[in-house]
Amino acid sequence: MADKFKTYLFYACAILLVVSAALYITGNKYIPYIYAVSGAGIAVAYLTNPYRGDNFRLKRLNIQQAIAAILLPVSSYLMFQKKNEWFAVLFVSAFLQLYVAIIRKRAEK
Repeated sequence: MADKFKTYLFYACAILLVVSAALYITGNKYIPYIYAVSGAGIAVAYLTNPYRGDNFRLKRLNIQQAIAAILLPVSSYLMFQKKNEWFAVLFVSAFLQLYVAIIRKRAEK
């Protein structure tokens, strides 16, 4: 995939993920489907962007980012099962992504 396409895919899916997670409380039957597609899109954007350098710290951060990406479809599955644990899995994924973003910024300096 082209880097520009991955970037646009990530941004579009991230916006849809936040909106669908916020609108889940409305009970609309299409919200879990939007959440699932956007979570899968973010996972694809992360998993198709491996780290190819020699820095061990950045490799470890990339693995953590992959785990966070895999947690999004897991939370989607829990949403379809009508279990409230989907929110906890989404929170863990968001926390991992935030941690990776902050530490990666420091490591790349």
